[in-house]
Amino acid sequence: MRNNSSVVVTGVSTGIGRAIAQVLVRRGVHVFGSVRSQKDAAAFTAELGQGVTPLVFDVTDPRGIAEAARLVRDRLGGRALAGLVNNAGIAVFGPLMHIPLEEFRRQMEVNLVGPLAVTQAFLPLLGADRALSGGPGRIVNIGSIGGKVATPFLGPYCASKFAIEGLSESLRRELLLYGIDVIVVGPGAVATPIWGKAERVDTTAYEKTDFAGAMHRFGEYMIRDGMKGLPPQRVGEAVWKALSAARPRVRYAVSSPGVSGWVPRVLPRRVLDRFIGRGMGYTVGRAGSRPTG
Repeated sequence: MRNNSSVVVTGVSTGIGRAIAQVLVRRGVHVFGSVRSQKDAAAFTAELGQGVTPLVFDVTDPRGIAEAARLVRDRLGGRALAGLVNNAGIAVFGPLMHIPLEEFRRQMEVNLVGPLAVTQAFLPLLGADRALSGGPGRIVNIGSIGGKVATPFLGPYCASKFAIEGLSESLRRELLLYGIDVIVVGPGAVATPIWGKAERVDTTAYEKTDFAGAMHRFGEYMIRDGMKGLPPQRVGEAVWKALSAARPRVRYAVSSPGVSGWVPRVLPRRVLDRFIGRGMGYTVGRAGSRPTG
């Protein structure tokens, strides 16, 4: 990565995004970090000081994204942006059989359309505008183990992360034209405040469905696993590697060994189906499954 580099990171208020910003600032990178409120902007600046510039916008707001891109262009003064990290996202929880379609659309709008909208706005600064000095930058899309192995009741989230994998691969090949690389960093379970929020997710809409018991068991497992997950700084270090390595990989997995790490990726899909089904309390057999309570 070149000297005096600047990188845009979306979703830096807490968790993985904040950790990415912390790691990059320690490495001497100036971070333009997106938040959704002036309060979060003030907290971001208070913690990281002159190493950051907050950008107040939502990834679903085209006008806000465009204004942020103009601000960054003005601050760079003719220099190219070294990187864009698409991190902002949400997770919608519920059984696909019953989940409201507007919730599914919201998931895709934030986790898939949002990163593309941000990418389109910043691509000129990453090198598509060849008049800028500094050469092409890199795009890092934050994926998930859920983009390789899908879990029940997080179908909307997993669908968005599977889609990020395909989006990133197509984009990387298209942007060969400009020399702009596209890399995926795919974390497994990471210990962030999101797991505290997960305990407060309202699932009352599904209490009278056949999935209620299984959702409760699976939710408890996911929260326990998440709270024991990797520190978010590990993801930040992987992002730094993706941005700075002379010959980066196309994808960096960041996960613990075991059940939530490499095991789900190597087990045959039918075996994994049975393993997950038993964990949710299903009686799995050739004639189908029934919840046991």
